[in-house]
Amino acid sequence: MALAGVAFVGYGVVFLVMNFVGSGFELGVSTLSGMTAADLDPTVAYYISHLHVATAAFIISTGIAVASLSWYGVRQRLTWAWATAIAAAVVGLALALPMHWTGDAFSHDWLTHLGPIYLATGTFVVGAVLAYRGLEAG
Repeated sequence: MALAGVAFVGYGVVFLVMNFVGSGFELGVSTLSGMTAADLDPTVAYYISHLHVATAAFIISTGIAVASLSWYGVRQRLTWAWATAIAAAVVGLALALPMHWTGDAFSHDWLTHLGPIYLATGTFVVGAVLAYRGLEAG
């Protein structure tokens, strides 16, 4: 679980860096309808950047919470820490991921855009199951 939390932080940092030194869009998104960030109205481009920074901040902060709760609380067999780490990750993922499957308003590379977060999510699920077994054994 802690490893997945660190992976969430890493994904958020990449998300943030892409905003400033990458395409100006998310990981795996190079253009919107063929337009780069430089082609957009400056107010719209700034607004998109603003949202990306805020999104990155919440991905990073959720990763820190999950990693900390897992490393310090779950390892001490505190069920509330395990449940809180689960809730933090599930709420974020349950709200963010379905939007990617509700139409094709913009094109993105599925592997680079969603692959890292699905890998981190899979790691989290495996860690949560293993940690739960540890809680039950203790």
